[in-house]
Amino acid sequence: MQRFSSPQIMTSLHFRHSRFWWLPVLIVLCCFSIVVRPVEAAEPHEHILSNGMKVLLVEVPKAPVATVQVWYKVGSRNEVMGRAGLSHMLEHMMFKGTAKYPKGSFSRLIRKNGGMDNAFTSQDFTAYFENLAADRVQLALEMEADRMQGLLLDMNELKTEREVVKEERRLRTEDDPQGALVEALFAQAYLSHPYHWPVIGWFGDLDAMTLEDLQRHYDTYYSPNNATLVVVGDIKAELLLPTIKHLFEPIPRGPEPKAVATMEGEQKGERRFLLKREAQVPFVMMGYRVPNYVSEDSYALDVLESILSHGKSSRLYQSLVYDQKLSLAVGAEYGLMQTDPGLFYFYALVSPGQKVEVVEEALHKEIKRLQTEPPTEQELQRAKNQVEAARVFEQDSNFRHAMLLGQAESVGAGWRKVDQFLERIRAVTPKDVQRVAVQYLIEDARTVGTLIPVVPKPPESPTAAAQGKP
Repeated sequence: MQRFSSPQIMTSLHFRHSRFWWLPVLIVLCCFSIVVRPVEAAEPHEHILSNGMKVLLVEVPKAPVATVQVWYKVGSRNEVMGRAGLSHMLEHMMFKGTAKYPKGSFSRLIRKNGGMDNAFTSQDFTAYFENLAADRVQLALEMEADRMQGLLLDMNELKTEREVVKEERRLRTEDDPQGALVEALFAQAYLSHPYHWPVIGWFGDLDAMTLEDLQRHYDTYYSPNNATLVVVGDIKAELLLPTIKHLFEPIPRGPEPKAVATMEGEQKGERRFLLKREAQVPFVMMGYRVPNYVSEDSYALDVLESILSHGKSSRLYQSLVYDQKLSLAVGAEYGLMQTDPGLFYFYALVSPGQKVEVVEEALHKEIKRLQTEPPTEQELQRAKNQVEAARVFEQDSNFRHAMLLGQAESVGAGWRKVDQFLERIRAVTPKDVQRVAVQYLIEDARTVGTLIPVVPKPPESPTAAAQGKP
């Protein structure tokens, strides 16, 4: 994934192993005259087990492979102040073993059977997956059912994994100026809602985390009635369902997790902040809180994002990078599939020799342009084609298709929203795009963050260090 293609991914989706940063890298097709029509995706077979667990099975017989994914409706939004990062830490600890499958055996068995596994945590959910041959699906199901109820938490393992997570934070936030600015932007845009804190947590919270905290989190959220099992691939639903029932139905239903009641109030004035870090050039971000999938406006916002930032033909790239040469990289980011209203944000990496103020004004100008005149029909169709083509590629992948279904279920939208997405996108008009730009991208609802580069500190000499001098 390119460094500046999606700053949000660094903040809101954390993988256990960094070597799997290949996830959603998609080639987006852009077509002016032909509207892309996706291949009809197979409809999921939906089942609710007696303990409340939802099961979605999708038959895709084109290749003898499958993906098994277990999604839990718990992310950083389900944490409390002082324990930020608890969901992500528990994700790491889920690989430390059970009585039946001791530490290290889970991933080792998956690899031995030709597959690969990993997990990821976001603001809204935690998910675990295994990609493997279709005739090995039962193995993955057995082990997922086992750790849903039999995880063994050990203090020594927590101490070790705490240091692993802290190093991950140093790599992705402390030593990454852009990552640090993304984190600070969310902290400023959300003052009371749990989207305020980062998925990976803060050092102080990580140090304060106890085994009891993890056990309570596990007991509260890792239950079948708070989970969705998704299997996509070369399977037969009627043959696999009895196996799933045999493995998962004996797991008792857990307590109903308490709903997150804290909502962010209306922002009544622009917020600004500066962040000083060692960096080569400045970096500017502007964020606006906007609706999620619950609102029909979310589809117009999705198209608006495409018009402004998808590809080298987008308005932002053409204006700030190609024509004015103000930025090295520029874009916008929005995801409608979130449990609560999220952030629509813009970012620009300032070109050497250019002023931050000029770059920020150029961003404002492109937003005002959309607010004063709607996009042309040709521009709108191109944006829709980009969105639609990306969805075609996603549904052509077992893994990505399962992710779409699992995410939709976990944020509360339901998997049918996935099938309705393109219909809603096609219905967006130029006036819709203009209207949401006017309604949501306003100055009083804006949060602006600027990364100011500072000169790196000279390395400490051995003599000064030995004498305890600066």
